[in-house]
Amino acid sequence: MKTTPTTFQTAFEEDVYKGLTSFPKYLLSKYIYDQKGDKLFQQIMAMPEYYLTNCELNILKQHKASIADIINKEGGFDLIELGAGDGKKTKILLQHLVDKKYDFDYLPIDISQHVLEELESSLKNEIPEVNVKIQQGTYFKTLENLADYNNRRKVILVLGSNIGNLLHENAIEFLRHIQEAMTAEDKLFMGFDQKKDPQKILDAYNDEAGITEAFNKNLLTRINRELDANFNLDSFKHWETYDPESGTAKSYLVSKIQQKVAINKLELEVHFDAWESIHTEISQKYDDAVVEWLAKEAGLEIQTSFQDNETYYKNYIFRKKN
Repeated sequence: MKTTPTTFQTAFEEDVYKGLTSFPKYLLSKYIYDQKGDKLFQQIMAMPEYYLTNCELNILKQHKASIADIINKEGGFDLIELGAGDGKKTKILLQHLVDKKYDFDYLPIDISQHVLEELESSLKNEIPEVNVKIQQGTYFKTLENLADYNNRRKVILVLGSNIGNLLHENAIEFLRHIQEAMTAEDKLFMGFDQKKDPQKILDAYNDEAGITEAFNKNLLTRINRELDANFNLDSFKHWETYDPESGTAKSYLVSKIQQKVAINKLELEVHFDAWESIHTEISQKYDDAVVEWLAKEAGLEIQTSFQDNETYYKNYIFRKKN
């Protein structure tokens, strides 16, 4: 294994190097989302096992009027969505806001420029009345600019339990950044997947069709393509775990054999023992007590919450703590 290069051309190169030379090995899940990864994730959201999408759709359909009443204010507002994706769920709220003739601009932000352009195009066809301004970027980079939107009230939207990709320590940091960009009038509307039957959670991340496996292995495909590596995808097994005590679901790619992988662009050879793992994803599950604790640590407080019919999932509205 070569010593660390003095310079990296991209953050992707640096993060792959750090992850695969660490013990235990890991890769950052944000790099799954290239054009192929985006499409695979859209397939995941449509799977019957992936209950999160339908739960949040249920909440937005049933409670859109109540949600809109809380977030609306005279003088209008900016609806800023972090991790907008294809906007399938958000469109329910957008349509209601348009029908009520509320004064707002929609600012979807996502790491994937491809997904944002598709969202912008679909909105022009489906809800042309929406004034949409797309912005590509990561969560934390976006948060640096969030405070710049201070001409009128902000409503920050984070759907899909995206916060679940962060460990609690990082989730608090994420929420604190949002809180620091908020005024007393601003709102944060955020989805949190709830603790439930462990089998239900495992099934959601280990579907029989193997879409989640392909999604995780897309990390290796991307490394092969962009960093001139020779990962053999068939020699890795996708494995999912869930700890009901901590509420943490984790995804791994596990090497079935002892093997060496060359990553030529990094001048790196990575050795894997048989059954050695690469940690790829985390998906945290919550209850009210944990959400309240996270909010308090970040200087926020829960104003209200909405849950789906099965009580699998909740959307909370937060405000800045006085």
